[in-house]
Amino acid sequence: MKPSYTEDEFKKAKSRDKLPVQCEHCGKIFHPVKHDILSHLSGTRDSPSRYCSSRCYRQFIDPPIIVTCAQCNTYFKKKNSQIKRSKSGNHFCSRSCAATWNNAHKKHGTRRSKLEKWLEEQLTALYPNLEIHFNRKDAIQSELDIFIPSLMLAFELNGIFHYEPIYGQDKLNSVQSNDHRKFAACYEAKISLCFIDISHQKYFKPKSSQKFLDIITDIIDTRLSDS
Repeated sequence: MKPSYTEDEFKKAKSRDKLPVQCEHCGKIFHPVKHDILSHLSGTRDSPSRYCSSRCYRQFIDPPIIVTCAQCNTYFKKKNSQIKRSKSGNHFCSRSCAATWNNAHKKHGTRRSKLEKWLEEQLTALYPNLEIHFNRKDAIQSELDIFIPSLMLAFELNGIFHYEPIYGQDKLNSVQSNDHRKFAACYEAKISLCFIDISHQKYFKPKSSQKFLDIITDIIDTRLSDS
């Protein structure tokens, strides 16, 4: 705290009288009692007494720093303590940006769901003579969950993130916009794209996944019989 009182005012003040001092963080004048000022000057009072509020104290010892979102390049403020706790060294302005970036830069594990892996196993076994591509981008320069080149047929498995704003409305709009772009790209390439809603499946189980396999095989069989 910085005194805003005179030496004479300090001498005349009683122990419980309030005196004007300046906050060391925001510069605002506040009025602690003389007893607290004496405690601070003698070193028996903690440093929070130097600030007009607990908020100013926290901001002084843990000042916000301007950082850049690794996904959208937006500038925002983040506490120094939060920055130190970040293991990756990346900063994100929202959960949506964090999810998008992490999915695109995942270095371990796999982005493919158990359902996708199971469907690949089943379809490969059911159609051994049919070339089927899984999670490849070569058809439309954008990833398709399942693509059968000889039939010009593709499938997208859309979970709940394609229908509800789990990570916010902006993320949902981005996902749905990407779905529209995929559909348009497939239409231009004369590929029939089928969207399959899997949003009601919370956990993977072969029994509950059979209905998705049935939908896919019915469409494939129909296309094979027509060709």
